[in-house]
Formats: sequence, structure tokens, C-alpha cells
Amino acid sequence: MSDVTSHKEWAIVCRDVAGRRRDLTVFVRQGRVVLVAPPGETAVLTPLDVGRLRAALRDAVVDASQGPAD
Repeated sequence: MSDVTSHKEWAIVCRDVAGRRRDLTVFVRQGRVVLVAPPGETAVLTPLDVGRLRAALRDAVVDASQGPAD
């Protein structure tokens, strides 16, 4: 299975400083956790959003520690 087809991705909804809806994205690539923030923006997280980000990061770390899928 290739990295592209087995790729898990988590999206955490947030707001930018102007109040517009944005997403933070978390995924695993080559055994490392990648966090993609809105380009050129600041992510503003509610306490619930922070909990979702924490859960996504935890899940990504578990996936990264399992190594590549064959």
C-alpha cells in the first residue's frame, strides 16, 4: 500500500483572528507528525478545539510509531 492511499488525515476546525473559519490539518509522513496551519494565518482555538487537536496529534503519533503500512 502506498503512502498516498494509506494516508490518514485529521482536520481541526478553528478561526483566524478575523473570525473566518479555517482548518488545522494533522497527518503522518515518513514516520513524522505533520501539522499544517492555515497559510499566512493565525489559528484561534477554543478549549474544545484544543482538545480535538490534542486527540489528532495523539492518534498521529500512534500511527507514526507503527511504521509504514505494507
